[in-house]
Amino acid sequence: MMQSPLPLLDYDRVIVAWSGGKDSLACLLHLLSIGVPDSKIELWHHCVDGYNAPEVGEVERPLFDWACTVSYCKAVGKIFKIPVYLSWRSGGFEREALRENKATAPCYFQTPNGLKKAGGNSRKLGTRRRFPQLSDDLSVRWCSSSLKIDVCAIALRNDPRFEGKKAKTLFVSGERAEESPNRAKYPQVEIHRADPRKSRKSSSKGRVNRHIDHWRPILNWREVQVWNIIRKFRVNPHPAYRLGWSRVSCMLCIFGSPAMFASANKIAPGRTAKIGQYEKEFDSTVKPPDRNGNRETILELASKAKPFAMKQSDIKAALSTEWYEPIILPKEAWTLPAGAFGENAGPS
Repeated sequence: MMQSPLPLLDYDRVIVAWSGGKDSLACLLHLLSIGVPDSKIELWHHCVDGYNAPEVGEVERPLFDWACTVSYCKAVGKIFKIPVYLSWRSGGFEREALRENKATAPCYFQTPNGLKKAGGNSRKLGTRRRFPQLSDDLSVRWCSSSLKIDVCAIALRNDPRFEGKKAKTLFVSGERAEESPNRAKYPQVEIHRADPRKSRKSSSKGRVNRHIDHWRPILNWREVQVWNIIRKFRVNPHPAYRLGWSRVSCMLCIFGSPAMFASANKIAPGRTAKIGQYEKEFDSTVKPPDRNGNRETILELASKAKPFAMKQSDIKAALSTEWYEPIILPKEAWTLPAGAFGENAGPS
């Protein structure tokens, strides 16, 4: 097996942090390219807005994320015969944003053995009542930490599949150094935060045996390499790229540009209006104040730019909760999407 600093075949399972975006897709395709058996791979997607799970009374509250993302993620997994497991914090983004003098909500996560629940038992009460802030500090940029990173760690720590002296798990994520100076500092390989070895305070007495390594296989890739491997496999990219977005995080990501907000307002005005209502309620905008201390609402920012030139067919695909397009395209049909090499509207 080539192009890996790790003995990949020694791992019992390889988990890919699966957003549905180009970088997580490139990670999956790279793993398959270098010979990681598909039988060992799992795709984990964290649902930012929560998820509809009638068996536990959970209802998705669509606000920030793309409507098509979950169905797209599942469709890619199905075509490559790789299981997709969903996880989410109860109530999603909206419940966490509205939290006032309450404990953080519990998390749900799918496993081969059914849906599990963990967390939500803290006696520590807290208040958000504001949007995540543009910062490297994940305690204030809480969308990444509370709705993705922590949810993943909770699932890893509470699923007995990952316990045992001989169980070895590899967690794969798609950060790239090209994206920001901060990400350029990330190690390519490290012990995962859910592994007891990560904490120096952990004592061996009573500690759960859990071996989880974290690998960022495309850390040193350029964006052109990402699109090249997607082109090679002829995978149909997430519709957001075709609409003009340069990243697939949320439709209304806090890192979004005025053009992205203008485009979101054109195709989903109900969502931008709701964000605007919360900006008034929180007395705090999605974006921080400018150098002069002036704050602009999401609708004010949207009014300063032109929406992307979007095809109706791509809008329909992006806003659908059911995936109906092919995942693998004919060679002649694959084209670089409009959002490729676009605005760098992402984490610093």
